[in-house]
Amino acid sequence: MQSFFQEINKPDQQISLAKAALIYAKYEYPKLKIQDYLTTLDIIAQRIKDNLSQQLYPLKVIKIINQYLFQELGFQGNTSNYYDPSNSYLNEVIDKKTGIPITLSVIYLEIAKRLDFPMVGIGMPGHFIIRPEFENVGIFVDVFNQGEILFKEDCEIKLQEIYQQPVTLEPHFLTPVSNQQILGRMLTNLKYIYLNRQEYPKMLRIIELLLQLFPNHPLEIRDRGLLYYQLRQWEKATADLQLYLSILPTAEDAQTIRQILQQMR
Repeated sequence: MQSFFQEINKPDQQISLAKAALIYAKYEYPKLKIQDYLTTLDIIAQRIKDNLSQQLYPLKVIKIINQYLFQELGFQGNTSNYYDPSNSYLNEVIDKKTGIPITLSVIYLEIAKRLDFPMVGIGMPGHFIIRPEFENVGIFVDVFNQGEILFKEDCEIKLQEIYQQPVTLEPHFLTPVSNQQILGRMLTNLKYIYLNRQEYPKMLRIIELLLQLFPNHPLEIRDRGLLYYQLRQWEKATADLQLYLSILPTAEDAQTIRQILQQMR
């Protein structure tokens, strides 16, 4: 099986989001054929390319991508079952044509890349959008909402709708995120879905992938240790929780972690 570690340790610009996401999906769907889904993205991009003329401005390109993805193919945001784990697996999103903002955005980003139309991810709090990678372009695309075009002011309104209270749009909310950060956000979504479902072995697998992305990340080490504790794997739990305390000895929860270690002794 292709290695998630190998894919994510390329220079960030060279990481294939689709390939990395399909590699981790294969743990959940062992019969998944990665190349079949990459070919599907190639075909979608080629059909959009056939509708593009030369020297199109960004809004026109986005309009043509939107037309094909959302009108002809019927991709849409999953508003009825947002926390279904299948929304976080790229193969399922391609098959069912429904997903959450970040997985739909990954499909859009991968298609744009194949069209030589560079776009970047924007990890706003609570919502993921994308934008063309051109200086001062000033427009954003909400893939979850049928490729809706947003301006900066719209992004602030979107945040206020999500949090149902006044929110000031901080400049860093619209900073592009790296491919590694996008994959981290996708995996973190899955981690908390499995936590809420109490599917601890699956959650453990996701944390292992997060630690490949972000080695020695103290919070992931802590969460893995707490998970081992939950699974009654005392030695592994002790090792992780001690490592967490050695990295963050003055963490807010340090006393609680020390009490858990004391219980295991």
